[in-house]
Amino acid sequence: MYHTTYQSPLGEIAITANDKGITALAFQQGAAPIEFTQGSTAGEQPFIEIKQQLSEYFAGTRTQFNLALSPQGTPFQQSVWQALTEIPYGKTVSYGWLAKHINNEKAVRAVGSANGANPIALIIPCHRVIGANKRLTGYAGGLALKAKLLMHEQADFKP
Repeated sequence: MYHTTYQSPLGEIAITANDKGITALAFQQGAAPIEFTQGSTAGEQPFIEIKQQLSEYFAGTRTQFNLALSPQGTPFQQSVWQALTEIPYGKTVSYGWLAKHINNEKAVRAVGSANGANPIALIIPCHRVIGANKRLTGYAGGLALKAKLLMHEQADFKP
């Protein structure tokens, strides 16, 4: 397991990875900061590409990430996280839309829970899921950070 941090315009981001890809990414000022585990290795080499792509995202020149991901979760969570990666930059969807998209329209609450359990914030864009009324709903990094990310992407939402 490897770990590093990245200084973004919106605060420090912690990143972990294994040999298969990124396992976690979190804004450290949020409700669920990453605590590096004993035995993980600090280093830059495994993270050169992600840091480059994050820099491009924050500069406004990247709208889609192309990185190997290795999130750990249940098959249901994995299906939700995969669907999240299909939400385009600058667009938002509701939890109901996401539930329908994974062919489980009655699982709106479960979709919300899986969205909240997303271990790879920003890359798996859970910040693009908002309420059906276009209002912001929970985000591990806090609603202010979610609003900043959506404003950066020029997405349509109600603050």
